[in-house]
Formats: sequence, C-alpha cells, structure tokens
Amino acid sequence: MYTDLMVSGFGGQGVLIAGRLLSYAAMREDKHVTFFPAYGPIMRGGEAHCTVVISTRLIGSPVVRNPLAAIVMNLPSLLSLEPRVKPGGLLIANVDLADRSHSRREDIKKIFVPANTIAEGIGSGRVASMVALGAYIEATRAVTLQSAISCLDKIITEKHREFLHLDEEALKQGALFSRQGTGARGQGL
Repeated sequence: MYTDLMVSGFGGQGVLIAGRLLSYAAMREDKHVTFFPAYGPIMRGGEAHCTVVISTRLIGSPVVRNPLAAIVMNLPSLLSLEPRVKPGGLLIANVDLADRSHSRREDIKKIFVPANTIAEGIGSGRVASMVALGAYIEATRAVTLQSAISCLDKIITEKHREFLHLDEEALKQGALFSRQGTGARGQGL
C-alpha cells in the first residue's frame, strides 16, 4: 500500500494540523509515514501546505511533485494543486472557499465539501480542515477514521483542548459527507 496527499490552504486554516493528524493515525496503524510541512513567512493568511506519504514499505522521499490526492482549502490552492494531481487521483475541495467553477480537470475524482459550512454547523469554523480530512479518510481509507480520532489528543495543544470534541465531530461529519453527499460523478453536491 502506498498513498500520498498534499494539503493546502491559508495559514490558520488547520492545514498542518490535518497533515499531522493523518501522520499520527498512520503511525498508530504501524505504517511508514513522512510529513513534510511548508509555509510562508506570514503565520495567518499566508500560504500553508504539507505533504503526507503513507506506505506499508519504507518511503524513499517525503517530496511529492504530483500527488495521488489533494485537499485544497481555498481558491489559490485549488488553482495551484488541481493541475498537479495524478490522472485518476482525488481532489477534496472546500467549496465554501474554492468554487467548483474553477475546477478544470475531468480525469480525477472530485469531492466538493462545504467544509466551512459544516464546521460552523458543528460549532466552530476552526475545524473546517478536519471536515475535509474526514472526507479524505472516508474516500481513500488511507487510515481508519477511528485511528484519526484516537490521535486527536496527541496533536491538539492544551490551548485548543476545548475544540477536541469539535474536531472529532468534524472528522465524522466530513466522512459522512464523503459517504453520502456525492453525486453521480463523484462531485459533492
């Protein structure tokens, strides 16, 4: 088994937290994993992205140019990452900040999840990245949802412990959306 993912958005959207959580979940399942974060000099509002590689065999490099999957949390990320996803790959897009009309690829599966809307319905827009990650986990089965949930307490700092139950619910709601909220062409409604 081998899969890789790039997660991209603005700083402050939880992009790096989503990548870290996926990495911890993979380690919990005794898989090999690399986590490669990158962000601009501006903490909030600047670019933030990370690459996660998960495999049952040793991983040669954390660098991925053309990912099998991508989670994009905003329009600039959609415009830069969608062209790089491998043909037949998967794109999870936060349709609240990355309108589907900007998507051009027909050779990849796309799930447009209203991550911000779902997160706000749960109780905080701060967990939108967890909604998108839940959709990814359900669509790919790279790790189990239970593994991700069980690792939340390892990546959430004391300062943000009050959001722990919201993060868990966001993962579940994202997975539910991925399971139920997609149309015939694999595109979220």
